[in-house]
Amino acid sequence: MTEQIDGYGAAQEYISATPKFTKKNSMDNTEKFLAHLGYPAQNCKILHVAGTNGKGSVCAYLSTVLRKAGISCGMFVSPHLVTMRERFVIDGEMVTEEAFLESFHIVKSHLDDMPKELQAISYHPTFFEFLFFMAMVLFEKRNVEYVVLETGLGGRLDATNVVTNKKLCILTSIGYDHMEYLGETLTRIAGEKAGILRPGVPVVYPVKQPEVARVIEETASRIGSETFPVERAAIKEIKILDKTIDFSLHLNYYDYIGFTVSTSALYQIENVSLAATAFGLLADTRITAKTLQDGIRETFWEGRMEEIFPGVYLDGAHNIDGIEAFLETVRAHPVTGRRKLLFSMVRDKQYRKAAQALAGSGLFDEIGLAALSEERALPLQTLEDSFGQYTGICVRAYDTLEAAFTKLLSQREDKDRVYIVGSLYLAGEIKALIRRSVHDQF
Repeated sequence: MTEQIDGYGAAQEYISATPKFTKKNSMDNTEKFLAHLGYPAQNCKILHVAGTNGKGSVCAYLSTVLRKAGISCGMFVSPHLVTMRERFVIDGEMVTEEAFLESFHIVKSHLDDMPKELQAISYHPTFFEFLFFMAMVLFEKRNVEYVVLETGLGGRLDATNVVTNKKLCILTSIGYDHMEYLGETLTRIAGEKAGILRPGVPVVYPVKQPEVARVIEETASRIGSETFPVERAAIKEIKILDKTIDFSLHLNYYDYIGFTVSTSALYQIENVSLAATAFGLLADTRITAKTLQDGIRETFWEGRMEEIFPGVYLDGAHNIDGIEAFLETVRAHPVTGRRKLLFSMVRDKQYRKAAQALAGSGLFDEIGLAALSEERALPLQTLEDSFGQYTGICVRAYDTLEAAFTKLLSQREDKDRVYIVGSLYLAGEIKALIRRSVHDQF
């Protein structure tokens, strides 16, 4: 028997102690443990989402529209910003500590009574696998109809890819990230992401890079999956307002339909288009055009060009493609004052290319740097060195993230804009700082 774990905090600590970035278990063994759990949620309609950027946003749009239509839905996403419970959303609500702990104990109890073949190899779920198993247990217990399932690192070898009853696959924007695991070229990365495709299951994807689209289409053709590309030409009449974006999208099921997205992030146009196209394919009569429009408009996703204070924006872009998409939105923001940036990254990302893009954009009057508290944090000196060659811009280093955040906010004037970007871990630490500050005031 393993040790008894009582309480939500202890359960979080146990999961956090399992490996996050070591070599994962084989897909065969992951599936064997899922079978040992009884294949929870196997009767749900699974919408499987993979990609480099935009996965979480697409999942959020899917989940909100389903909830708006009165359809029960569980959503599993990663990473979390502040609490692990953020990864498990059922009918629009983050699960309670009690539900989290119950699902944790169910998964852990099955570790005490594993099949001999898993015992023989001392099997234990990785950090991500443990959370995935918990999600499926949670969704089974709540008897949800749909499951919106986001992959973790890749696709083909992702733990979530052991599910077999997929209703639809969605591939979001493909870019350079986790190359040590997924490959050094876009075609290799796209091939890994396209590994979630299944025979007879439609796939929705954006058409931006010909080589990526070709890999997806060749994979789909080989296994017998119908393709539904989202072309840029299908998106019309983009109108950028202060806090929203309006545009029209051509959908075979609905013809042209207008959307309002409650964000200033231009990259969400593509993510909304993917989600809307997916709903057209589901052809669920409960999801009307109005339900689709209302659900899209009401979707809120933390840390994605989120205005956390007036004129202060938090964005989780953490790779070069995400940084470029972030800069596209910054350029579209009307600013009469100064633009200031707070930047940090983890060490296994393309931080030098990010520094080049940010400093070379000419958009920022000042850039503040601070190291994260995350164990994979890029050291402050490395951050400084990355920006050192760009002499035409004011770059300041701060001992702590809190000091940098406080300084940039205290010095801003009404017409200024402050942007915070570089990592979802950064977004999480900023969120935690804000919550702690609010708590200290009351």
